[in-house]
Formats: sequence, structure tokens, C-alpha cells
Amino acid sequence: MWDEPYLETCCRSALHRLLLCEDVGRVQGLRDQPCLERLQRMGFARIRADGRFVITPAGQVRHDKEIGKLAPVYRSRRRFAG
Repeated sequence: MWDEPYLETCCRSALHRLLLCEDVGRVQGLRDQPCLERLQRMGFARIRADGRFVITPAGQVRHDKEIGKLAPVYRSRRRFAG
């Protein structure tokens, strides 16, 4: 049975950007702010004292389950793209 909250495509993208930002974090006020706030409510992101969003351990696990499994496909497509 599926018991995890659904992530919209835009929120999955925001989660991936959080992962890519690593320790630098994502600033507030960008177009994905609503998604970052939703990810925070879900426990996949948090706001640090400096006001930047970062991925949480739960967010890392969710990324690996939902997004990380697609990474080899994207890499192989880029390699063959003109």
C-alpha cells in the first residue's frame, strides 16, 4: 500500500534542486518558494538560521527513492543528445 505523501512534479524538481545545492542551500523568494515550503511541511526540507532551504535526511531518502533511480536514464540521454 502506498503510504507516502504525493509529490507534484514541481515539488520533485524543487527537491532535486535542494540536493544539487548541497550545503549552500536555496535562497527564499525564488519561483519554487511554494514547493520549498510544502517540502518543509512534509519534513523533506528545512530553513536554516540564515534563511536558506536545505534538504533533510528524510528528503534525501525520498529523493533517492523517487528521483535518484531516474538519474542513469537522464545521463544516458544527455550523452546521445546531439
